[in-house]
Amino acid sequence: MSEILKGNKVQGKLRAPRQLDGIRVCEHDGCETLLSRYNKRAHCYTHTPTRFPRLRGRVVPES
Repeated sequence: MSEILKGNKVQGKLRAPRQLDGIRVCEHDGCETLLSRYNKRAHCYTHTPTRFPRLRGRVVPES
């Protein structure tokens, strides 16, 4: 009787995610939130400046 091996292909990324060194704190004055070593931004979620998406060819009402 023959034995059959089954497996799955490797999925996802093959290399580890980038990590930043050291203990990092949000840059906002008075905020002591520790940032994840995988978060490349300088602010925590609460103090991240608002960014608006680029809308091409659409008229957005002001109110």
